Amino acid sequence: MAASKDSLFRSVDMTLTQLYVANEIGREVVSALGELGTMQFRDLNPDTSAFQRTFTQEIRRLDNVERQLNYFRSQIEKNGIAMRPIYEFSNTLAAPTATEIDELADRSQSLEQRIQSLNDSYETLKRRESELTEWRWVLREAGGFFDRARGQTEEIRQSIEEADDAPLLRNVEEANGGTEAGSGIQQSFSVMNIGFVAGVIPRERMAAFERILWRTLRGNLYMNQSEIPDAIINPEKNEEVHKNVFVIFAHGKEIIAKIRKISESLGADIYNVDENSELRRDQIHEVNSRLQDLTNVLGNTKRTLDAELTQIGRSLAAWLIVTKKEKSVYQTLNRFSYDPARKTLVAEAWCPTNSLGLVKSTLQDVNDRAGLSVPTIVNQIKTTKTPPTYNRTNKFTLGFQTIIDAYGTAKYTEVNPGLPTIVTFPFLFAVMFGDLGHGAIMAITALAMIYWEKPLQRGKQDELFGMAFYGRYIMLMMGIFSMYTGTIYCDIFSKELSLFPSMWTWNFPEGYEPGNGQMITAQRVEGYTYPFGMDWRWHDTDNDLLFSNSYKMKMSIILGWAHMTYSLCLSYINARHFRSPIDIFGNFIPGMIFFQSIFGYLVFTIIYKWSIDWYAIGQQPPGLLNMLIYMFLQPGTVEEQLYPGQGPVQIVLVLMAIVQVPILLFLKPFYLRWENNKARAQGYQGIGETTTVSALDQDDDDEEHQHANGRPSFADSEMDGGAMITQDIGGAGGEEHEEFEFSEVMIHQVIHTIEFCLNCVSHTASYLRLWALSLAHQQLSIVLWSMTLGNAFGFTGALGIAAVFVFFVVWFFLTVAVLVVMEGTSAMLHSLRLHWVEAMSKHFVGEGIAFEPFSFKVLLEEESEGLM
Repeated sequence: MAASKDSLFRSVDMTLTQLYVANEIGREVVSALGELGTMQFRDLNPDTSAFQRTFTQEIRRLDNVERQLNYFRSQIEKNGIAMRPIYEFSNTLAAPTATEIDELADRSQSLEQRIQSLNDSYETLKRRESELTEWRWVLREAGGFFDRARGQTEEIRQSIEEADDAPLLRNVEEANGGTEAGSGIQQSFSVMNIGFVAGVIPRERMAAFERILWRTLRGNLYMNQSEIPDAIINPEKNEEVHKNVFVIFAHGKEIIAKIRKISESLGADIYNVDENSELRRDQIHEVNSRLQDLTNVLGNTKRTLDAELTQIGRSLAAWLIVTKKEKSVYQTLNRFSYDPARKTLVAEAWCPTNSLGLVKSTLQDVNDRAGLSVPTIVNQIKTTKTPPTYNRTNKFTLGFQTIIDAYGTAKYTEVNPGLPTIVTFPFLFAVMFGDLGHGAIMAITALAMIYWEKPLQRGKQDELFGMAFYGRYIMLMMGIFSMYTGTIYCDIFSKELSLFPSMWTWNFPEGYEPGNGQMITAQRVEGYTYPFGMDWRWHDTDNDLLFSNSYKMKMSIILGWAHMTYSLCLSYINARHFRSPIDIFGNFIPGMIFFQSIFGYLVFTIIYKWSIDWYAIGQQPPGLLNMLIYMFLQPGTVEEQLYPGQGPVQIVLVLMAIVQVPILLFLKPFYLRWENNKARAQGYQGIGETTTVSALDQDDDDEEHQHANGRPSFADSEMDGGAMITQDIGGAGGEEHEEFEFSEVMIHQVIHTIEFCLNCVSHTASYLRLWALSLAHQQLSIVLWSMTLGNAFGFTGALGIAAVFVFFVVWFFLTVAVLVVMEGTSAMLHSLRLHWVEAMSKHFVGEGIAFEPFSFKVLLEEESEGLM
């Protein structure tokens, strides 16, 4: 039988297939299937650890290559070198041969050694440059301190020589050997046993450094410090650090040693500074000379390193793709089982039925290229295992399907809520967001993202923009639907949209003057009805809010009833599809009668009330809320009659709703118990009591006809076209079910009944958010207009022109930021909740397993995100 055509209404038909692949072309076969991306391989070695699998050695080798390539990428990003984008390789890369993989591994090994050597040399030179730079600053700042101190010493010497006791002090100076003015301070330090420590320390540690020194030495020190104006580069972290130069004087060698230890413990660097000015000047010349030579060597090393990284960057993206593909191929091969007798790899995989022909032709091409006479055999297995769920999507439907999958994966062949969501999600959003202007802004933004799709996709995106770009088609539909509902509401940026002549005319009283507080009434034009949507005359009237409140509230109830009724009908389709009549008679029919008896009747009364001209017949319109309340509190009692015979009809509807509750509670559990007892009486095992094994496992008694793991031999298999076998293992591989327990089924049904009956009330009330958010959006838009452009139009002359321009900018910015972005996000989340909770709970099981095929395309997309 031909496979059914794929559609979004149900998941794709899946087939459990068995592949028999010659060991020589196993890698090529898996690589070709990865390009197709249509097969989800099952692990046939679940009890084997990752270290004991066949291709672990190859994966380890590729892990090392991947580590080396990631190291190259980190160095390229660290040095700010442009890398050739991955998109230039995505359509041109073919599956590499084993020889090319070996060459890539050897080349990456040699390149890693070369880059590490250059990088280590560069970091060592950079570290030395930082040390010399700090030393130069220490010599400069400390030298300035010594020069100032020497100047002060000279002044003291002169003042002493002019004093009465000058000869005595001169003798002391001569005794100290101080004959030259330039060495006076050094001789004083030597005589008094005063030493000093000079160095640099990070600026943020300076305050703590001073406190520790003061408390440790009890103030027996003299400290001078100054800031280095230029930041020092830290080569290890590649960041700028601001530091201070310090010079500390103290008495005694032990105290000087203690100061050194404290300085080093706080991350300070100590440098040698000579007290003699001549020697210090020689030190500065030496440091400058060494810095100049070091700068030249650094420049050459940096240019060599950048040239190497630039060369690597031209091919790095391609190497990463190749390595990822090759590694995923071996990881998939580890899922295969190996038959040593025939040197054959055996695999199990789920595959869309419609893709089997493509898989077969692809495997035949691989065989032809390899020149093997033994074909790769595809064995189609019939099994009762539940297949994974796969819904084919395109760029337009992907976003809507993602909304559903975020809540849960549909069960295999269950009705997919993603199809109606394409219409219902943007429509319910538009009911809350309805404004022609705001919808146009959203639609234009979405169209711009769609038009510049490729450059935006290849650019770097933040989280917020990335989410909007992913849902660009959803935004387009929301914008278009909002323009439609905005036209119905006759709203464009909170102002009226006069597309057609109004059906109302104003009756101005005699002597009417604007602003005098007189009330004006409108009169309807006989024989004319506004052709589309709401009449624009309702804008800015005193009873506009009263009218729109009543209209939108009732409209929300009608839309909610329609949405939930439609969703409830999908449960009937599911029950028919899964051949479960008890779900139709035990859940769907009583549930539908219960829902329609109450809320279907409420919708009928709303529409009936709208269809009657109550003032023409001289009656007051009845209140529907009180009618619904007294329908249950006082059945048969009608205070304000809506139609003749209303009381008996409501009694019948209440009785119908009440009768459905025990049907919902007891019919399905007792039917399942009767069916189970009947099956036992006829000699069959209970549901789920069969012993289940893998789809490939057979009884041990058939080992003479089966090979290892229960696989049929080539001699026992009948080939279909040389490469397709259909094997029917009746009941084998079925899902394991627990033994039937009436108590568990009963409890589950009681919970379902209580939730359904209560949710009929709460979910219907939940759709009132359509009214509330629509009203909030409209009123917020009116307030924004009146506070900005409404005030600007009150100015005249040049001031009026400037005011209009300024207030227009403010109005447009707030419109986009508040009304479009914030209000749009709020309406979208409320629409999402209505689908997830109110609608999908009526039919959605959501117990499926997502189809995750082995696909190079998915790997490439993940790698692209990592390289952005």
